[in-house]
Amino acid sequence: MENKLAGSKSRICLPQGDEHNVSLTEFLQQLGVDEDGLDEQEAAKRLKECGPNVLEETGKESILKKYVKQFRNFFSILLTIGAFLSFLGEYLDPGKGNIYIGIALGAVVILNGTFTFVQEYQAEKTMESFRQLLPPHAKVLREGKVRDVLASELVAGDLILLEEGDKVPADGRLIETNSLKVDHSAITGEAEPQLRSLVCTHPNILECRNVVFSGTLVQSGNGKAIVFGTGQNTQIGNLATLTEQTSSVDTPIRKELNQFIKVISSIAIFLGVTFFMLAFLIQDVFLASLIFAIGIIVANVPEGLLPTVTFALSLASRRMASRNALIKQLESVETLGSTTVICTDKTGTLTQNRMSVNSLIIGFESLIPEKPSDSEKRVSGQEAEENTKEDLAEKVADLRAEGVAAAENPVWDPEKVPSAFIRVAGLCNNAKLSELPPGYTGDPTEGSLLVFTKSLKDIKELQKDYPRLEEFPFDSLTKRMEVICRTPEGGLEVYLKGAPEVVVEMCGAIMDSGEVRKLDENEQKELLDRHLRLAERGERVIALAFKQAEEQKEYTGDFVFLGFIGIVDPPRSEAREAIAKCHAAGIKVVMITGDHPVTAESIAKNVGLAASGNLEIITGDELNLLSRTDLTSRLKNPSIVFARTSPIQKLKIVQLFQAEGEIVTMTGDGVNDAPAIKNADMGVAMGSGTDVAREAADMILLDDNFATIVNAVEEGRTVFDNIKKFIVYILASNIPEILPFIAFVLFALPLPLPVQLILAIDLGTDMLPAISLGTEKGEGDIMKRPPRHRDEKLLTPQVLFTAYGVKGPIEAAAGFFCYFAVLLEGGWNFGEQLASSNPLYMQAITAFFSAVIICQIANVFASRTRFQSVFTRGLFSNRMVLLGIASELLILAFIIWNPFANLIFNTSPLDLRYIFLSVPFAVFLLGIDEFRKYLLRKNVIWATRLFKW
Repeated sequence: MENKLAGSKSRICLPQGDEHNVSLTEFLQQLGVDEDGLDEQEAAKRLKECGPNVLEETGKESILKKYVKQFRNFFSILLTIGAFLSFLGEYLDPGKGNIYIGIALGAVVILNGTFTFVQEYQAEKTMESFRQLLPPHAKVLREGKVRDVLASELVAGDLILLEEGDKVPADGRLIETNSLKVDHSAITGEAEPQLRSLVCTHPNILECRNVVFSGTLVQSGNGKAIVFGTGQNTQIGNLATLTEQTSSVDTPIRKELNQFIKVISSIAIFLGVTFFMLAFLIQDVFLASLIFAIGIIVANVPEGLLPTVTFALSLASRRMASRNALIKQLESVETLGSTTVICTDKTGTLTQNRMSVNSLIIGFESLIPEKPSDSEKRVSGQEAEENTKEDLAEKVADLRAEGVAAAENPVWDPEKVPSAFIRVAGLCNNAKLSELPPGYTGDPTEGSLLVFTKSLKDIKELQKDYPRLEEFPFDSLTKRMEVICRTPEGGLEVYLKGAPEVVVEMCGAIMDSGEVRKLDENEQKELLDRHLRLAERGERVIALAFKQAEEQKEYTGDFVFLGFIGIVDPPRSEAREAIAKCHAAGIKVVMITGDHPVTAESIAKNVGLAASGNLEIITGDELNLLSRTDLTSRLKNPSIVFARTSPIQKLKIVQLFQAEGEIVTMTGDGVNDAPAIKNADMGVAMGSGTDVAREAADMILLDDNFATIVNAVEEGRTVFDNIKKFIVYILASNIPEILPFIAFVLFALPLPLPVQLILAIDLGTDMLPAISLGTEKGEGDIMKRPPRHRDEKLLTPQVLFTAYGVKGPIEAAAGFFCYFAVLLEGGWNFGEQLASSNPLYMQAITAFFSAVIICQIANVFASRTRFQSVFTRGLFSNRMVLLGIASELLILAFIIWNPFANLIFNTSPLDLRYIFLSVPFAVFLLGIDEFRKYLLRKNVIWATRLFKW
């Protein structure tokens, strides 16, 4: 067989978009193929021309380049400069310990950069999950023979064979089907596997039944298809490209840390350059001035900040994992705390995802369940006597719809449910019974109908007595499903179920009190009003009908209306409280669903989403038609529900909120949700969702529960509070680290605190206490404050004033007091220079170092709270703080009394009385911070402006 290309490369390699609605003959001609498939030579030619059937990443950087990019932040640059200057100082004046400073600074740079690289590298797994949806091998017909080839070698024009259990390897048009059903939920979001056809059933290719899509699953039957799209030129390839090209958003904490680094680095550069020039002008000694500049830089840069922040975030993520929230990106912990809008799915997140039949309307009569449940018992006694039978049925259904008896299915009297009603519910159905919860497999709506039927009739017996002959499956265009079954008498019956407005219009008669009579137009309107009453209490309403038939074909009229079935997915019991907690915390909750607006509104009210009394309903059609100005106005409503939305619209919703300055958390579970999840400030995937959604997300809900998101928000707010606490704690020691260098230049003092001891504070004694502050629990009002504004900084004037203007000077005063006490008692005179090896000088710098550590112990206690008195927390409520203090004291003792440490840090054993001289300063620091918090609690205006951080 010889195949000829029917067009250019673009015609063969790129889908034209009309593959589903052109005639099969024209389609085969376009691809230059017949029903025997391509020959091997032509397949190889097309593979070379069009490329392999794989999902490729665009603009991929090398691992080395990505790693190098991590060293471009100001801290890394400054510390690298500091390391270089240290090595230069060692070269110019060997043996002064500068080499150890250079090595230490270099190690800090490498460790910080490596950790950041590892975090970003994990984000690239999103694309890998798309590739896993492609099978490694495929069965293909070439030259009339079935061959097993790599899926990556498939080309446009290949004839692929599909069987039950296969994953479709490429987009293709069907040329043969045998009861072929394909699960397209990964692409379209449809839960029910759809029966395929050879004819075009819908103008939209995603809705059309004569095509199959790459990465979808063959549920049953078999078929053959001609490939027309491979690799990136498939529907899943489009989704993959959209997800990859959708820019990831920097987390708020990352933006804040970058800003913090810039400010602190700018201060360090300014002071370093200024005092280097000043020192050189005063002393005219280049090397001494160089060492001074290194000291200023090192003293200003909190080297332990990034590791401390990272570790604190890691601890928070572990706590969240214990509460069923798995954090993938550590920095995203804090993003939750600053969230202003949560966009959430309805099914399974706000509801229990346990659909069950809740209401029956047979003809015009509402049927009451036979066996009373908790719901029925609540409507009892005098209330039951005062209501009509129909009112009682509706009250009972209302209670179940609200989740009062969500664990129970109502039990119905088989004698009161017509046989035809049971047959339609059980036979116009593609779900299957299962022994595992929830009792069925397949679409939840059909599953609930099957469980209902099982309670009234043996399913296997029903299917045996009324074998299915043909199915006309449900789709979004017809909004109905029909099956034709053979009756025991040998006749044909057509069973119809679907949207109430569609089914009622197709009915010319009604079964009323067991008899069939004509249905007039007014009665049709009355039935539709009854359906809306069910929808208003959050029920998904299905209409049932049937008719006698003479031939196997799809019918569009003359059906006998049987009744309505109301299916409810009860709200989670904790959803209302969780939403109320969000509202109290100033967070807008937005529900996004594909349900009818009336049903969506009812569910929203049941879960407390409309507590403010003003619920805004926006449909998917309105989202497409409304102007940006109108949408912006409607998005300001405190309670919003988006109904009848598509996955692409989810992305639009996220971007609309972000354009208004909101920090958005988005939930999702399917492949089609991945772009919106990735683009949101915080992407949340369901644990039961697809691999693609989980990989694109920052957090995974192991229990699919909205309340878990709210718990995580509380944890995120606590994290931001704690980061601020240990920033103040860390920055406070900068003042006693910087002032010694200034005194060294301006007053010609022997340097009170050399660089080695500064590093011992920043990377040694301060580390564990700072980390312990990250384990503090949130203060009492943590979920009663509004979300922090997007522009709120970690480093505010109030933070700087508290650290540099209050705590830091107290610590510096303690250091200088102890330093001079040692020098003056040792006989030192002002202006006298001391060699670095002088025992008196070594004791003096040891005393200064000790005083800073003692004051930092008081500082870590004071920093445990921002507003409450630290004495309300309890001494032993955070054992990590006690462990941190113990580590400080051990490191202090090691540096003072260990001979090896004395050699490295140029310290000397010290009399304890010099250390105790700093204790009054520590007590004063603790007292002044308690006074600051007292003023803030009393809302003193000037104190708020100065100290509220």
